[in-house]
Amino acid sequence: MVLETDRLIMRRWEERDAEDLFKYASDPDVGPAAGWPPHKDVSESLDVIHNVFNGKEVYAVCLKENGKAIGAIDLKLNGHTDMTERDNECEMGYWLGKPFWGQGIIPEAVEEMLRHAFEDCDMNKVWIGYYEGNNKSKRVQEKCGFVYQRTTPDVDVPLMHEKRTEHVSVMTREDWIMRNNKA
Repeated sequence: MVLETDRLIMRRWEERDAEDLFKYASDPDVGPAAGWPPHKDVSESLDVIHNVFNGKEVYAVCLKENGKAIGAIDLKLNGHTDMTERDNECEMGYWLGKPFWGQGIIPEAVEEMLRHAFEDCDMNKVWIGYYEGNNKSKRVQEKCGFVYQRTTPDVDVPLMHEKRTEHVSVMTREDWIMRNNKA
């Protein structure tokens, strides 16, 4: 499946994206905030494409103008998230290369992913979280209408070998419909 917005194409990750992935995922300001260490080389990025970005609802966020992968967005379905055990609920995650921060790209991608979750995947709730201090992610979630649910201290962040405080929010199908009928 390919999802589109005015400026973006969200498509499956491909091997040819490994160098672009490495370019952005090797930045120490990108991954650690989301809970993963910077990529060390292109072969690590290729391994991530094969073994992490291989889920059913994992997309490369690409600019329409050149088709290059500049970030990722995904829906973690039942069995791949600890935020819910229900089949009709999922967790959304995302990250974006630093040169593209502050341009409204991730909010644009999140809005399309919400549409996809509720209309195409028949979800009733989409959960989302961020770690304490990741104010950019917090702002995206607020801007996109997610409603705060809880804060959990001492959450394991296995790839970083540490514990952090996690803030969790949710968007219900009803809230999404009401929000989009106003727009």
